[in-house]
Amino acid sequence: MAQTILVVEDDNGLQKYLKELLLDNGFSVQTVPDGVQALNSIAKLPPELVLLDLGLPNMSGEAVCTEIRKKYPDLQVIILTAKDGVADIVHGLDLGADDYMTKPFLADELLARIKARLRYHNESDHKLNVDNLELDNKTFEVIREGKQIQLTPQEFKLLQYLMNNKGRILTREMILNRVWLYSPDIETRVVDVYMGYLRKKIDLGYKKRLLHSVRGFGYMIKE
Repeated sequence: MAQTILVVEDDNGLQKYLKELLLDNGFSVQTVPDGVQALNSIAKLPPELVLLDLGLPNMSGEAVCTEIRKKYPDLQVIILTAKDGVADIVHGLDLGADDYMTKPFLADELLARIKARLRYHNESDHKLNVDNLELDNKTFEVIREGKQIQLTPQEFKLLQYLMNNKGRILTREMILNRVWLYSPDIETRVVDVYMGYLRKKIDLGYKKRLLHSVRGFGYMIKE
């Protein structure tokens, strides 16, 4: 059965182009022009992935993304936008998006990112543990010493990748390729920004540090 993608785009020309592109590549496609209709469509028939424009009428793409993440934490979301600054990208990912692409984009790249997101979604083990830190892939809970730690979706994915590779040095490029599925719109310094976020939440206040920088190489998590 074909996987369903919801295209949320108010530009008629781009909406039509995306629909034809996705249909030609074996996906089932739903299209809506605004945020309100997007949430209604998801409630009636949840897709596997949402392509979401940020500049929408009636309800902003940011608000839609936030609502999706609250109600459908497992639903994959790729933001499509003309905003390409590092701060814009970090903001979009903090909203709960799984990926971020800037317009204009290449069709082959978009398709590759969609397929990678759908594939990556099903790969991780149910529970991961490093020392007294536990990550649950089904409930999206992160717990250390019995205390629940609140992470954004992107922080969760970054920690998940680190824990899947505990004891192994991961370069910034490796992290970017895996967590952000190699997005040329996203610079490696975004990795440093998110590692800073994680350190404050995972290690601050605990005697033992689990997250480590490896000078000249990248990052690792170890017991």
